[in-house]
Amino acid sequence: MVNVITVFLSVLFLCLSSAAPPNFVVFFADDLGFGDLGCYGHPSSVTPNLDKLAKGGLRFSDFYVTVGGCSPSRAALLTGRYETRSGIYPGVLYPGSIGGLPLNETTIAAMLKPLGYATAAIGKWHLGLGTNGTYLPTNHGFDHFLGIPYSHDQGPCANLTCFPPDVKCFGQCDTGVVTVPLMKNDKIIQQPANFLELEKAYSNFATNFILTSAQKQQPFFLYYPSHHTHYPQYAGMRAAGRTSRGPFGDALLEFDDTIGDIMATLDKTGVLNNTLVLFSADNGPELLRRSRGGTAGLLKCGKATTYEGGVREPAIAYWLGRIQPGVTHELASTLDILPTMAKLSGATLPPVVLDGVDMTDILLRHGKSKREVMMFWSLNPSKKRGLFALRLRKYKAYFYTQGSVKSSTVPDPDCVAPLQFHDPPLLIDLESDPSEHYPLSLKERPDLQQVLDEIMKVKASLEASMEFGESQIGKGLNPSLEPCCNPECSPKPSCCQCL
Repeated sequence: MVNVITVFLSVLFLCLSSAAPPNFVVFFADDLGFGDLGCYGHPSSVTPNLDKLAKGGLRFSDFYVTVGGCSPSRAALLTGRYETRSGIYPGVLYPGSIGGLPLNETTIAAMLKPLGYATAAIGKWHLGLGTNGTYLPTNHGFDHFLGIPYSHDQGPCANLTCFPPDVKCFGQCDTGVVTVPLMKNDKIIQQPANFLELEKAYSNFATNFILTSAQKQQPFFLYYPSHHTHYPQYAGMRAAGRTSRGPFGDALLEFDDTIGDIMATLDKTGVLNNTLVLFSADNGPELLRRSRGGTAGLLKCGKATTYEGGVREPAIAYWLGRIQPGVTHELASTLDILPTMAKLSGATLPPVVLDGVDMTDILLRHGKSKREVMMFWSLNPSKKRGLFALRLRKYKAYFYTQGSVKSSTVPDPDCVAPLQFHDPPLLIDLESDPSEHYPLSLKERPDLQQVLDEIMKVKASLEASMEFGESQIGKGLNPSLEPCCNPECSPKPSCCQCL
């Protein structure tokens, strides 16, 4: 009997060791709140494909991004490191930003390349453009890129069409800069980007990438940071007017349609059962935009804050035959995606300080998380001021609180309140009070002093170990770096148009 078991295990080991490396697909929504998906409780969102992923996969209740802003959140996901280490602070990058994600930062794509992975990014990059496209995805380990190099509201949009037949975009967006370009690798192929056709172009690009990789029997990594559901919302003929939730709902449905196209292609090519699919979002809802800004559900405040509504996100992991359906309440983060992919692929981890942990035990065994702590810096972090907040297991301590105009329009005054220092820190039990209504009192609960002492010890250790990278956003702006399809034209920026 022992010999039979030994033979079986040997055969199993040989099969596993010779199996094709897994493929990876990451969907990353933009300005999507914890309460915006039907599978997270929204009554009128139409997302049949995400609902299917949630039903057949693992849904997270305690999944975090590092910060409530676009550029730094993306940097953390792709590098497995807090944005303070890579220098993607304060705030976000702009069309004329001189800096970007440093080339010595190792992204997931760059980590997987030595193993023979094909890599592609589509959608919103927002990690810098720089001189001659220095910081574009193709210089960060991606073989292919189709997308807008920054946020699609970072250019004039008042005269652009966001919904068919010719419904203009809501609002002005950024003015005094070039219109947003659509780029393929490092070349501008359209300026301004045609929002009505953009999602179709992304879907076609993604499905062709998967088809080609599958035909070559080459493992692949597809990273799709969507523009949806960031302001101004847009949607083409396929999704426009198909939901009862207005522009936000239609934009979300359009993203969901593309997710469906990609999942169908994975199935069609026979690689679905060897592909880990992850979905989450970069930060909480921009409540300033009211019904066009999304909802954090039961969570407090939204974008640009360190409250739960700004940094706690919906997240789904799907792997047919490998991940059992269910819900996990284990603590996890976008920081953990790079180490997890390294573990599953056999890739070598970057030789730097990583803030992520491997979460394969959660994914494959519904096991315990290796993560006990999440720390949160503000969008304008400083080593002198230190952390704004820290979660240790079920407790979250706030050393500073600060609202943001991006989280305005809701009744809670904390969402727009000025900077406030707390000594002792505000202490929240997130299991009993996920909405953060009731800070715990040490006077009423003296037993919590031990918890607070542990939190302060962890805080001191983490702050001491944090090496701030040079601020890339602090390098400033140079209007000549704004991408223009006709660089010799005049007057700029209005002449930069190539349809």
